[in-house]
Amino acid sequence: MGEIVNGCCFTGHRENKLHRTEKEILKDLDREISRAIEEGYTTFICGMAYGVDIWAGEIVAKKRFWNRKIRLIAAVPFEGFESRWNEQWKNRYQKLLKKADEVHYICEGYASFAYQRRNEWMVDRSSRVIAVYNGEPGGTRNTINYAKKKDVCVRQVESA
Repeated sequence: MGEIVNGCCFTGHRENKLHRTEKEILKDLDREISRAIEEGYTTFICGMAYGVDIWAGEIVAKKRFWNRKIRLIAAVPFEGFESRWNEQWKNRYQKLLKKADEVHYICEGYASFAYQRRNEWMVDRSSRVIAVYNGEPGGTRNTINYAKKKDVCVRQVESA
């Protein structure tokens, strides 16, 4: 599975690192996802982390109800990666996982590099990244930098 010309993935922070409300970010994410669909993107890859990833995946799943061309791919770093989350996020994760058209476990088990490998896997299969980024170092910045290095378009949603 190589680059998907009409593929789009997401990167962003967990909710505690964001400086805007979930409602505000959801509105902007919805607008960016709608724009991507209008521009011909039909495959969306979600990294399945709580916060921005799951929010974006839930939006895509809702839009798929109205547009059957839309596909949702779950890129999970490793099986059981959600095991330490609170019940609310675990439930949202499980519901979204069931709605995915495909589920890919990127690593066989936990490893320190599993998250970065998942992020690169998503970017390598996308021609656009929708990012919610607060400017701090970490996985989101690494994903954006990797996308730019690979000449993948990055559309940024403000987090502050």
